[in-house]
Parts: sequence; C-alpha cells; structure tokens
Amino acid sequence: MNHTRFCLQAAVLVVCSAAAGAGTLQVQVQEASGKALGDAVVFLESASAKAASKPLQNAEIAQQSRQFTPQVNVVTAGTSVTFPNRDNVRHHVYSFSPAKTFELKLYTGTLASPVVFDKPGIAVLGCNIHDNMAAWVVIVETPYYGRSGADGKLTLNNVPPGDYRLRVWHQRLPVGAPALDQAVAVSATTSNAAVRVPGLEP
Repeated sequence: MNHTRFCLQAAVLVVCSAAAGAGTLQVQVQEASGKALGDAVVFLESASAKAASKPLQNAEIAQQSRQFTPQVNVVTAGTSVTFPNRDNVRHHVYSFSPAKTFELKLYTGTLASPVVFDKPGIAVLGCNIHDNMAAWVVIVETPYYGRSGADGKLTLNNVPPGDYRLRVWHQRLPVGAPALDQAVAVSATTSNAAVRVPGLEP
C-alpha cells in the first residue's frame, strides 16, 4: 500500500469514527398545558459547543411588505447580518436590547456595513417608522440548534456525547425573558428530552 492511499484510508477512518461517536437528541416542546409548541428555538450549550461554534455566512434579515423577513432568526455569535430594504419606503431599524444595541437610520436598499451580533442573548428589532414591525434575533454560542415543527418536535443530529444545557426560547415569552434552561445528557445513540414552556403570552 503506498503512502498516499494509506493516508486517505486513515482520514476516512477518522471521519467515520467521529460520525459513529456522534449522538442524536430528540426534543419535544410543549406549552404549559401540554399542547405542542411550534417555532420554538432550541439549542445546546457547553464549553465544547462554544468552542465548535462559528459565525454564519451570508445572513440577512430583510424588510419586505413592511415586515421583517424572517421574523425569528437564529445566528451564532460573531455573525454579520445585512438588513436589505426591499420596500419602496424607507425604514429605520433599531434594537435597544442588551444583547445587541444598534440603529440603522432611515434608508433604502442595502447598507454597506452589516450588523455584527457578537454576544449571546435575545435581540428585539423594531422600526421607528412602522410600529407594527417586530423581529427577534436569538444569538447562540453553539452549532447545535434548530426550530421545533408544528408538532413541537425537533431533532438535533451529530451532537458529540456529553452533558449540555438545553435552552428553549419562544417569541411568545415576555419581552426580556431568557431562554429556558435545563440539564440534558446526550448519548452516542439517541437521547430524548421534553420541555414545557410556561408563561407564554397569547
């Protein structure tokens, strides 16, 4: 066996071993009443997850038909987000949230400088011109995140086994409320977790 072939086979073995050691976490999210809760943001936190997190590329939150699109956004810390205005009126985008405070004064088109969401938390966005416009940015320090479906279920794949903090947030939580937090252990196969979210607004 020549050296090149040996190196390629060794690399394949390493990749396969890493994939084989990764686990799956299945999460069920419900309201306090037990009703399935869709569109909940679910993510796993740990020191190793933070080390594996990287900024997203080409992230944007558009303004279209006088609404933010998408309305709920999940980005990793350090992600630069552009705010293209696709309406024929000017918008004035702002956030006064502790996680990210910024202001994009009246503009059309796309501003040259994106907004960098550099620390974890929940940022609430608004428009000074159109009071009905609102959006949320959930900034996480982990690559293991997702959104629950209409049935309240979510599967996180390729999660290294270990102990994590399972965090859950929903836009119907009161303004300023942090993501719910509970311990969870992920095995090398399939693990399950259930979360009930109290205090949701109508």
